[in-house]
Amino acid sequence: MTVRTRVAPIAEHVLPYAATLMMLIALWCVFIYAPDERMQGPVQRIFYFHVNCAWAAFLSFFVAAGASGLFLWRGRPAHDHLAQAGVQVGMLFCTMVLVTGPIWARPIWGTWWTWDPRLTMTVILWTIFAVYLLLRATAHDDPEIARYGAVLALVGVLDIPLIMVSVRLWRGMHPSVISAPEGKGGLEDPRMITTLLVTLVAFLLLIAWLLWRRYETLRLRDEIHTLEDRLTEVAA
Repeated sequence: MTVRTRVAPIAEHVLPYAATLMMLIALWCVFIYAPDERMQGPVQRIFYFHVNCAWAAFLSFFVAAGASGLFLWRGRPAHDHLAQAGVQVGMLFCTMVLVTGPIWARPIWGTWWTWDPRLTMTVILWTIFAVYLLLRATAHDDPEIARYGAVLALVGVLDIPLIMVSVRLWRGMHPSVISAPEGKGGLEDPRMITTLLVTLVAFLLLIAWLLWRRYETLRLRDEIHTLEDRLTEVAA
């Protein structure tokens, strides 16, 4: 029995329902259970989505990088499918980060956008993996391009540690909630921490389900192409 065969029943019949239930609970926590943050007020509630979208993007890109490394090592199509799925899901959440960020920044900074170090590095991350998707889309099933894409994914994730430390390295103005000093805002109420953990679980389940759906789509696409090629050979 393969890994996919063991995972498939859970991914198909458990993950979507678990993700939906946890997301509904997360929404209740964010808008009803959690109190307003003392310094930023109600607008801080977007934090629970913005931060989790960022973590989801980072995790998806790391999955893509790990699968790319395995693809370069072993050359198995399954690893390439997982890498592509990771990049596609990561780009979805990275785009959401760049959308929710300005919505949060407007009332806090007084502007929709500023070239803060963390924002700039996130745009660079988005651009790197956008190039990956463009490369894979234009090259179709070229194995050489697949290897180039794998290398690009491995290089791209190197930007993530820079994003994490950019505020401290370059004294950015990105609002701090999790690491805010005591008495200066942040997650001071235990209900905020609970809400953050609940939303984190909800996003993890959502990531797992989306990765599975994209992986299966790419796998079935390749199987269809293989069958088409065989039928063409038979007809010839």
